[in-house]
Amino acid sequence: MQPRFNHVELANGAFKGLFEVEKYLRKSSLPAKLFHLVKLRASQINGCAYCLDMHWKDLRALGETEQRLYSLDAWRECPWYDDKERAALEWTEAVTLISQTHARDEIFERVRPHFTDQELADLTWNIATINAWNRMAIAARTVPGGYQPGQHG
Repeated sequence: MQPRFNHVELANGAFKGLFEVEKYLRKSSLPAKLFHLVKLRASQINGCAYCLDMHWKDLRALGETEQRLYSLDAWRECPWYDDKERAALEWTEAVTLISQTHARDEIFERVRPHFTDQELADLTWNIATINAWNRMAIAARTVPGGYQPGQHG
């Protein structure tokens, strides 16, 4: 795979702006594992190889198990995700697939009891940013494989 263009260099102001959102989110109300689990799930849905590589590595560095990682796309059928994680994953799918789900009220009502208002806002921003990163990485054909855990802060 050959990269199409370097979006970091060519649109550095936009990159820096989105990276500032990431810095906020890394210090937000979301636990680190949940932060990356959500990013990994959205990246699976979107088919972003660069972000799959990145967040898989970050999760492994945080001590996440291979079993939970390789079963993530079947989280509904697996017993090893807790209720809060399940709610976060359901919201991730609803927001990532927004043109299909429109983040329907019945989805929100299932998710809402598991999060404070602050957590819900942070979770939704986390989902929004990974979707932006996925779209840029896929469009630019950013080559996966070189990322090292914690490389981006």
